[in-house]
Amino acid sequence: MAALNSSLAQLFAELTDGPASDEAYMLNPADPGLLRSLDRLSAGAASKPAAPGSPSIAAHVDHLCFGLDLMNRWGDGEPNPWNGADWAASWRRTTVTDSEWAALRERLRHAARRWRGVLETPRDMSPMELNGVIGSLAHLAYHLGAIRQIDRSLAGPRES
Repeated sequence: MAALNSSLAQLFAELTDGPASDEAYMLNPADPGLLRSLDRLSAGAASKPAAPGSPSIAAHVDHLCFGLDLMNRWGDGEPNPWNGADWAASWRRTTVTDSEWAALRERLRHAARRWRGVLETPRDMSPMELNGVIGSLAHLAYHLGAIRQIDRSLAGPRES
């Protein structure tokens, strides 16, 4: 189980912080990862949807925070934090001011650090819990890709 936890934490860290200098499994080498990519984006750019009616980057980030908050509550021992979760509410924040954008990025950074800590800690999991844990990485990877489609300036480096 320790090897699984180490791998999950490493892959999650690669998505959020970019790959380690000597290993890249999900992103290309030298990719900054989600958190540093978002730091390069202004609040105005984060508030702009790719197309009318589609979610903005700010909405994607708020949604990621919501999901990671639920996963962290589960990691803290809450048996079913998803019961009654209002997923639609996690998409309602579409625009942000400069200070709101800074706070939202910090919230994501904090939630990601906490979740990485949960991933690093071996624990017994049911098959459903393990699916949720693995799914959290896929969910983050999906939104990283969606964010980079909305604002192409956030694309990672091309494979060399």
